[in-house]
Amino acid sequence: MKHLAALAAALVLASPAAAADDADILVKVRKDGDVIHVSVDCPVRAPPAVAWEVLTDYDNMSKFIGNLTESAVRMHMGNRLQVSQKGKASRGPLSISFENMREIQLTPKTEIRSKMIAGDAMPAEFVTRIEERDGVTHVTHTGSYTPSMWVPPGIGPSLIEAETRKQYGEIRAEIVKRAAKRG
Repeated sequence: MKHLAALAAALVLASPAAAADDADILVKVRKDGDVIHVSVDCPVRAPPAVAWEVLTDYDNMSKFIGNLTESAVRMHMGNRLQVSQKGKASRGPLSISFENMREIQLTPKTEIRSKMIAGDAMPAEFVTRIEERDGVTHVTHTGSYTPSMWVPPGIGPSLIEAETRKQYGEIRAEIVKRAAKRG
């Protein structure tokens, strides 16, 4: 538990420049007992179809999301998928590894429903939506999960908020990169 608290402190103090670049990504994290609630609104100036392509590119996610070491579709049946992911969040000498299997239900081009079926944060359910508002694509993400390890109040949600903002910054960068390639 001491290691998690130290990692949380290190992550919160991480890279202010990166945080400034992603300051418009709204992330709210709330701890309610053992349950963590997360809400994200990530604006991106790119077509919604490109955002969908990136958000559903599970086989390549480890190439553009820094804390993923492995991501693969294990089962694909119509609009249902099972996705396995492994990764590590770290700062300095401290790190936390994670592994999960998610069942995903796609509503093409607009919504991704994800439910954890195995892993380090169960139960977990999330909904990610893609919508265009005033000429800007918004990726919204809401849900909750129960981590297998203790999350300290105060600094724990701050850690999760910082890591979530970083991850959505990486996703947004990939969306913008692919949109630029298409002209």
